Amino acid sequence: MKEYFYLFLAIVFELIGTISMKLVHGPYMILWGLNVVACYLLCLFFLVLTMKTIELSFAYAIWAGIGTAVTAIVGIKFFEEQVNLMKILSLALIIMGVIGLHLSKELG
Repeated sequence: MKEYFYLFLAIVFELIGTISMKLVHGPYMILWGLNVVACYLLCLFFLVLTMKTIELSFAYAIWAGIGTAVTAIVGIKFFEEQVNLMKILSLALIIMGVIGLHLSKELG
C-alpha cells in the first residue's frame, strides 16, 4: 500500500514543480527555480520507489494522466487560461483513461 502513497507524493511534487515553473520570474526567480529543481528531484525519487512494486505502464500513466489533468485545471482556475469544450472533453478523456487503467489492473 505504501507504493500508492509514493505515487501520490510523486504526483504532488510534480504538480508543485510544474506550477512553480509558471512562477519563475520577477524578484523571486531564483527561489522558484530552485523549488522547481527540488520538486522534480523529489518527484522522480518517489516515482522510482513506486515503480519497484507497481507496473511501469500503470504507474507512469497514472502519474502523467493525473498530473496533466490537475495541471490543466490549475491553469484554468488560477492562471486564467482559456477553457473551451475541446479542453473539457480532453480532460474528461484523460480522467476516463486513468480510471480505465485502474480498472484493467483490478480485473487483470
